[in-house]
Amino acid sequence: MNKFGKVAVLFGGRSAEREVSLKSGAAVLAALQRSGVDAHGFDPATRKLQDLADEGYERAFIALHGRYGEDGTVQGALELLRIPYTGSGVMASALGMDKWRTKLVWRAGGLPIPDFRLLDEHSDWQGVARELGLPLFVKPANEGSSVGISKVKDVGDLPAAYRAAARHDPLVLAERYVGGGEYTVAILGEQALPVIKIEPANEFYDYEAKYLRDDTRYLCPSGLSASQEAEMQRLARLVFALVGGLGWGRVDFLMSDSGQPYLLEANTAPGMTDHSLVPMAARQAGISFEQLVLRVLELAHVG
Repeated sequence: MNKFGKVAVLFGGRSAEREVSLKSGAAVLAALQRSGVDAHGFDPATRKLQDLADEGYERAFIALHGRYGEDGTVQGALELLRIPYTGSGVMASALGMDKWRTKLVWRAGGLPIPDFRLLDEHSDWQGVARELGLPLFVKPANEGSSVGISKVKDVGDLPAAYRAAARHDPLVLAERYVGGGEYTVAILGEQALPVIKIEPANEFYDYEAKYLRDDTRYLCPSGLSASQEAEMQRLARLVFALVGGLGWGRVDFLMSDSGQPYLLEANTAPGMTDHSLVPMAARQAGISFEQLVLRVLELAHVG
């Protein structure tokens, strides 16, 4: 696999998702090495990015999650270094990381999203509950992996949920609860992979359900009809393109009780751990983990 040259797998980093990133990066690194790629781990939390150029790296696989890795910052640095990298560019990465601004773009495009409100310490909690209904979700706008998210069932719990989210980001959202199921669609190049339905055993699909528990159920095939699945895949390709997504990613959906899909968020640097969704969808499509990471690496670009 000399066609890729010397490859850096960027993992770890300084975000709240560091531990997840270390797992993703280790899996990607091992798969690339098994395929004969001259791949090396590189943790930006302990190394200078300039070392990538100084040490002759020719391509970077971004397995960073959260701030300083998924938000356009490292993408911009790699562009300055003229090193091709995997995934989306600066704008799409920054936009995808910011749930509020992603929702604004999707709403401007006339796409279905759950109702939401921005919160601050002076918010009218009773008014928020009346407008969005209970239960509802409170979340930081710029975190992933469900960090800082609360499901609020009582209006009296809203201030504490706001404070928990605000510890991670000053921009905090309240979002209407949509209870007909959670689904996700992975994007690989121009292809939308099979839909996965997610059934957490606990209250909602939080950090613990995503990475630590073994009783979260992932249904692939999803149980949707062929037409519903095709429509969700079409919508995923559309909305990923609308935020400027490139290479690979994932779009998450909520389903209403009446069968209406609502857009939740776009992930421009999805997880690649043993619990992660993109490898599951790839397997259902007949793509091994090694084939998946090679395809993502092939799609690397300089913005």
